[in-house]
Amino acid sequence: MKIVLASGNKGKIEEFKKLMPNDEVVAFKELIGDFEVIEDKDSFQGNAIKKAVEIYEKILLEYPDDNIVVISDDSGITVPAINNEPGIYSARYAGEGSSDKENNAKLISKLKERNLSKTPAYYTACIAIVYKNETYSVHGWMHGNVIDEEKGEGGFGYDPMFIANGFDKTLGELGYEGKKEFSHRTKALKLAKKVLEVIL
Repeated sequence: MKIVLASGNKGKIEEFKKLMPNDEVVAFKELIGDFEVIEDKDSFQGNAIKKAVEIYEKILLEYPDDNIVVISDDSGITVPAINNEPGIYSARYAGEGSSDKENNAKLISKLKERNLSKTPAYYTACIAIVYKNETYSVHGWMHGNVIDEEKGEGGFGYDPMFIANGFDKTLGELGYEGKKEFSHRTKALKLAKKVLEVIL
């Protein structure tokens, strides 16, 4: 089964490939090239479904006989103490096309404005699946705290600033192997695999 990821984020693509070693996982760009989906919904679920559906429809136009599953993921971090920012804007918190470093710097500045060196936060991942014109979605969460500095070079996104409950190191210090058992994306993917087992 060919699983097409509706993402251009290299970090996410590598993570999915590691999480699904027995499947052929390809990024949508390998099939249809550059194709932009405007993420204008007000929830992780809304954006994940929109990405999956639009990319699935585009692929079907170009590969009408292909038996494919499109999986999209919309995820981010929410910090209640700063008005639930960045939330669905996590990937573009510092502006369109912003880097992980720029997004982290903005979050750090927001925490410092409120004299918060550490505060509760949580990651959300919504995975949407489109197969044979049917749409499914699942969620996973990871709770912990964000800190006002970066520690560690592992992971991507806000990982160097996030300490999961039960740990004393950031996800950046733990790296991929350290977080894969309990991450929001792993939890969502386990549920997504159950959906795939039923529908395929």
